[in-house]
Amino acid sequence: MSRSIALDGTKKGVISVTKIAEPYGAGSGTVVSVGISLSGDAQNPEWKVHLPLNNLDDVIAALQELK
Repeated sequence: MSRSIALDGTKKGVISVTKIAEPYGAGSGTVVSVGISLSGDAQNPEWKVHLPLNNLDDVIAALQELK
């Protein structure tokens, strides 16, 4: 599952959000990968962070508080 969102304030930039199972090999936990690509290449972002799926609810709550 993957989604791209236009990055506000840029001409071609995108935010990519992807769910990755076993990103670090067999048995590793599922993560949500959030990437930023200023060039618009969602498959190869210049910056990314992997958030463990088990932390996602807390991260979403923190982002909502900041909004």
